[in-house]
Amino acid sequence: MSFPALLEHNRKKFSNNTSLGFDQEKSLTYGEMHQAVFGVQKQLKNAGVQKGDKVALFAVNSPAWAIAYFGIVSSGAIVVPMIAELEALEIDNILSHSESKAIFVSERLMNKIDAQKYDSLDHVFELENVSENQNWKEVSAYNLDLAKDDDLAAILYTSGATGTPKAVMLTHKNLISNTIQGDKVQAVYENDRFLSVLPLAHTYENTLGLLLPVLNGASVTYLRKAPTASVLLPAMQRVKPTMMLTVPMIIEKVVRKKVFATFEKGGFVSALYGFRPIQFLLHRVAGKKIYNAFGGELKFFGIGGAKVDRKVEKFLRDAKFPYAIGYGLTESAPLSAGCNPSNTKLQSTGPAVEGVDIKISDGAYGGTPGEILIKGPNVMQGYYKNPELTDEVFTSDGYFRSGDLGEFDSKGNLFLKGRSKNMILGSNGENIYPEDIESLINNFSFVTESVVVQRKGKLVALVHFNREEIEAKFQCIKEDLHALLEQKLDELSAELQNFVNARVNKYSKLQAIVVHSNEFEKTATRKIKRFKYA
Repeated sequence: MSFPALLEHNRKKFSNNTSLGFDQEKSLTYGEMHQAVFGVQKQLKNAGVQKGDKVALFAVNSPAWAIAYFGIVSSGAIVVPMIAELEALEIDNILSHSESKAIFVSERLMNKIDAQKYDSLDHVFELENVSENQNWKEVSAYNLDLAKDDDLAAILYTSGATGTPKAVMLTHKNLISNTIQGDKVQAVYENDRFLSVLPLAHTYENTLGLLLPVLNGASVTYLRKAPTASVLLPAMQRVKPTMMLTVPMIIEKVVRKKVFATFEKGGFVSALYGFRPIQFLLHRVAGKKIYNAFGGELKFFGIGGAKVDRKVEKFLRDAKFPYAIGYGLTESAPLSAGCNPSNTKLQSTGPAVEGVDIKISDGAYGGTPGEILIKGPNVMQGYYKNPELTDEVFTSDGYFRSGDLGEFDSKGNLFLKGRSKNMILGSNGENIYPEDIESLINNFSFVTESVVVQRKGKLVALVHFNREEIEAKFQCIKEDLHALLEQKLDELSAELQNFVNARVNKYSKLQAIVVHSNEFEKTATRKIKRFKYA
């Protein structure tokens, strides 16, 4: 249950396998990867980095990122991953708070780091150089004494979707045990191919998109550019991934744009689409096209990070698309509940994974559902330098308070109801779950995304419409397009309010729609930073 043990297992068994590489470039073998990892160990030792010292990692996804990560944790140091999109103040806060002694930085991000500003930061290493350490062959095996199960392996700063980031402390055992738990949910084999598109600095991609393939000798491919559709779809055709992790926003955007927009735009097909047997057949055809566009060899398409839109998931089920939904948090390394594509249940994340105990607090917020409580070997040690908050988030019998609301069905499947912090308390004391309302809103014509908040006691939806699509629909009209667009947005807002209020209970009816001109600010895993709009 330590990184030296995991890497030694891989070195002995999979040295000749393809390991890490960029799309359309030569990949490293695992043997070459290990030589580079040994090089990082030596680099840290020469710099005076000792067991327990913090070493930051600030870069986009790449083979070098993984090599630096493994070099840090296998030497007994503590890695502090940082997403590449961080602003100057966030970088300052993390490097100062973590007291990082060294940092690996991508060349293109080097201008964001001023080592003189931080008392503890003694060494700044250029990340790209680590993959050149393959010639160092003095060590033939990992020193298993450098790190033990309960030693701290990583400090991860949460993305701040609900406010101030917290520094989560994860041990070697937390991360390795969760990797093994993930392997029991969906078995991975050495001939599997992962395509990595989510930030490795986030524990979701890190554990399930890096540690899991390394455990089993599978290959991982990275992209040199941001995973926009024009970059991602051609890469999928070349890589033909068998495994991939994503967040709801990515797959929802694809389905809404490629499927719903086509079948619901009016006319004869739209009329037929309302007939369930025809809808099912259309979904099967459309799903096959999406599956082939994604490379045609996927057997596991993992979705995590937030609740999946019901209508989109229904399409995925009809299409027999090999999706699976998981649930977890940074504090649980992250996977706590999940299933594989063969046993999904609509709107559920599946049961607790093996070795994890999940229970729902009784009446925590005035009745069912209650707060999700988690206990297991994957649950964090606590928050770095914050014992008071650590004490707050653990129950007296050792369960982690997730802050998420949920409930189980009779078969043990977990259903999420949203964040307890997001839950809105209505004027009569009723619980209102904004995520459920947003799911309805996001399926309305021309809506890109939304946030439901309470303002002065009223339930308000902030809605970002796709202006380009609206303009394209009405560009044939010979009049002031800008004025027409504003008029159409007013009309759509009124239609949307009626659409939602006809489908929710009396406590969840919207009092107003506010058009939000720009996209909402998001975290690294594409979750809206709600606290900015509450």
